Amino acid sequence: MSIAQSIKHQDRLLTVNVKAGEIKNALPGVHVTPCYLDQDNGVWVIYARFDAGTLLPRHFHTGFVHFYTTAGSWNYVEHPEDVQTAGSYLFEPAGSIHTFSSEEGTEGFMFVQGANVNLNDDDSLMFIMDAGWIERTIHAVAEQTGQKMPRYIKPGADVKFSDQ
Repeated sequence: MSIAQSIKHQDRLLTVNVKAGEIKNALPGVHVTPCYLDQDNGVWVIYARFDAGTLLPRHFHTGFVHFYTTAGSWNYVEHPEDVQTAGSYLFEPAGSIHTFSSEEGTEGFMFVQGANVNLNDDDSLMFIMDAGWIERTIHAVAEQTGQKMPRYIKPGADVKFSDQ
C-alpha cells in the first residue's frame, strides 16, 4: 500500500474553539465545553470550568486521565499538598481514586479514557460518568435551560453487518 492510499481525505480540519461556547452547570458549578466525545471507545476530551468552592464526589477512574490546568487552582482532598495551578499537567493512572476540590475556581483540559465511577459517602455507587453520560447530560441540560449546544467532534461509525 502506498502512502497516498492510506491518506484519509478531509474536507476541513476537525477543530473546536473552547471560547465558542460551553454548557453552564452541566453539574452544579461545573461548566463544560465538549471537544471530543467517543462513546464507542470510551474516550472524552473536555474543557471544564469549575466555580469557586466546587467539591466533586469522590471517584474511581477505570482508565487514565490527562489534566492540563489553564487557570485557577485545585487539588485532591486526599493530597492537599499537591495544588495544581495554571500550567500544571497531571497524569492519573487507571485505578486511582480521589476527591476534586477547588476553593478559588479553576479551568482546564481533560483527556480521559474510560469512566469516573462516582461514589456516595458510604462508598455506594452515585453514578458513572463516561463519554456517553457526558453527551446525554450536556444535551439534556442545554435543552432544559435553552443553552446553545457547542460544536464538538463525535467519531464513530454506523453499526451494521459487513458486506459478504
